[in-house]
Amino acid sequence: MNPFIKTFVAAGAIAHQRLVAFTDVDGELVQATAGSDRIAGILDTPGGALAGQRIDAILFGPAEVEFGGTVKPGEFITSDADGKAVAAVPAAGANSHVAGRALTNAVSGDIARTMINPGLIQGA
Repeated sequence: MNPFIKTFVAAGAIAHQRLVAFTDVDGELVQATAGSDRIAGILDTPGGALAGQRIDAILFGPAEVEFGGTVKPGEFITSDADGKAVAAVPAAGANSHVAGRALTNAVSGDIARTMINPGLIQGA
């Protein structure tokens, strides 16, 4: 399966293989900073990007992302403050935007495979 990639404009500095989120401006993405961000996918622009640059983002499908915490295969992932993937564990009744699921075990600093399929989950 090939990933679904679209071109956007960076609304600020974004590091390569970090989670990105929608802004209120059409065609713009910003580096995600929390599970409350409207996560779009993962930046697929080697070297990253600065504000105003055109970027490619993986919106759906297999992708590699940098992790900021320990995650097990099949767990939903969301963003930490630096756009790195972490396990999505919302409190009971709270919502969290997710980027998809981890496909492998990962710890902070790893770049690992994921299945990008953005959505919203609620804690049990």
